[in-house]
Amino acid sequence: MMSQTEKTAALYRMVMPTHTCPFGLKALHLLKSKGYTVEDHWLKTREETDAFKAEHGVATTPQTFIGGQRVGGYDDLRRFFGQRVADPKAKTYTPVVAVFAVTALLALAVTWAATGSLVTMRTLGWFISFSMVVLAILKLQNIEKFSSMFLNYDLLARAWVPYAYIYPFAEAGAGLLMVSGALPWLSIPVALFIGSVGTVSVFKAVYLDKRELKCACVGGDTNVPLGFVSLVENLMMVLMAVEMLFMSV
Repeated sequence: MMSQTEKTAALYRMVMPTHTCPFGLKALHLLKSKGYTVEDHWLKTREETDAFKAEHGVATTPQTFIGGQRVGGYDDLRRFFGQRVADPKAKTYTPVVAVFAVTALLALAVTWAATGSLVTMRTLGWFISFSMVVLAILKLQNIEKFSSMFLNYDLLARAWVPYAYIYPFAEAGAGLLMVSGALPWLSIPVALFIGSVGTVSVFKAVYLDKRELKCACVGGDTNVPLGFVSLVENLMMVLMAVEMLFMSV
């Protein structure tokens, strides 16, 4: 077992009137959670920070020292404790899982509020509609980045560029109309159209051309790979449109 002396760490982090380094706070929390007594040294000015970096030959702060040896920054500290450090360039499905998990719970919550039951015939429809709206919001956060990524694989957008800008608005509008049940004569064809074009585009890019691309389904700032998840997003819109079409007949 480590002695109390061995469980002492020195942390140097920026704490200024207009800026407190978030990674410094994370490093401080991590050290304390591991049972370390922390000598918390504040770098209160840019001059102090630059002088510290020059003295120790480092490019960033915070910096942690344990047993007189420099461990490094926050990511280095996580590695020191055997914790995973996320690769910002790694492919991930986390954004999609987060969206679908929350919209599924939202659909259950709305079903309960509206009917007093947890699941009804409308629950699946609400889930798909909510997912469409939330995915559209993510695309609209930065429509330029979304459109650039979308143009890599969508067949209609590559033939007519404005479609890449229209798509998220059409997805949001169709989703909102489907939630409310209003104007089915508009929401059904829109969802059926964009869902069908998307399905064909993703299938061609991934399964026929076998291209490795990023999916624009959750916006243009993620590393979600284009593939099955993208196909599911488009097929859900088609399913919703077909379901509403049969219900309206």
